Amino acid sequence: MDQLVAAAGRLGGLLLYPAAFLFVLTVVVFVHEFGHFWVGRRCGVGVKAFSIGFGREMFGWNDRHGTRWKISAVPLGGYVKFVGDMNGASVPDDEALARMPAAERAVSFHHRSLPKRVAIVAAGPVANFILSIVVFAALTYFGGRQVLAPRVEAVQPGTAAEAAGFRPGDLILSIDGRAIESFADMQRIVSTSAGDRLAFVVERRDSRLELDATPTVREVEVPGFGKQRMGVLGLQGSRDPADLRFVRYGLAESIGMGASETWNVVERTFNYLGKLVSGRESPQQLSGPIGIMRVSGEVAAIGGVSPLVGLIAILSVSIGLINLFPIPLLDGGHLLFYAVEAVRGRPLSDRAQEIGFRIGLAIVVMLMLFATWNDIVHLGASIADRGT
Repeated sequence: MDQLVAAAGRLGGLLLYPAAFLFVLTVVVFVHEFGHFWVGRRCGVGVKAFSIGFGREMFGWNDRHGTRWKISAVPLGGYVKFVGDMNGASVPDDEALARMPAAERAVSFHHRSLPKRVAIVAAGPVANFILSIVVFAALTYFGGRQVLAPRVEAVQPGTAAEAAGFRPGDLILSIDGRAIESFADMQRIVSTSAGDRLAFVVERRDSRLELDATPTVREVEVPGFGKQRMGVLGLQGSRDPADLRFVRYGLAESIGMGASETWNVVERTFNYLGKLVSGRESPQQLSGPIGIMRVSGEVAAIGGVSPLVGLIAILSVSIGLINLFPIPLLDGGHLLFYAVEAVRGRPLSDRAQEIGFRIGLAIVVMLMLFATWNDIVHLGASIADRGT
């Protein structure tokens, strides 16, 4: 009987991973696609289909405007198919456009003005950013925050902090001119600044000092996220109860903090990409669907609903940002084509757009395969660690 209970517990734990993954990804994808849908409708565009997932339809229904709302078999994304699209990526169907009757042309996406097409395409990523701001703001407003003063309790020997001259009792006031309100603020900047020289202003015995320190790279185990390469200094935060306070925030403050937290994710992403291009970061940090599933499941198991909702905000920023990259097939690729159209006064030729979409598809597929391979390697390493 005990073995059956243990087996049921393990099965429940395994089911938590895909359930958490589907919850997180479905919310983010729905909001992204609904951004396209909502603005498209307001620009007078007809919508043929709104799908969560790709491939064969599992079930669906038609609304009073004739849009087919459906759940599809492969839950790794979604799409909105407008009148005149050949597929869910808004690739134009030139033959259909050429023989399109006047009634359909009046609601065709590709017959809208350039500003309207730009607004419709940009609405997806914008919706993701809005979702992130709202989620971060709600978590702050309803949950408040534990704020630990940026005071140094101890300095680990042989670290960058010791070499820079930090001492126990130092209060960190700013880093590179940015005010530091909490120990978490300091950690956020340091963790993404491995190899970068940072200028600290600290308060020591009622006097202010300037210290320069360069965080070193270290693999750190982050709950729910596995091993991550981060910048570290070697500072331990204060354990004095007087330095820890619980803060409640008003609505306006929470919205401001939600926007700030969203920008922090964007900033960290660009910081990582810049270092990746310069060879100072490893591409092994890139994750795909398996990695997202693993993180979703571990976050749900460790912290329950609130951390999982926070993960939605982080993933929403990431998907919104990735979709703005100027890669044909993504929203950013469409916006790139529209920018060229604005400069030339006419769209790119059908042949040029077709080549661009093929290149974009190849890039997206290669990135997906590479990220999935990283996920498999990380998963194997995690299983091996647990086995030992």
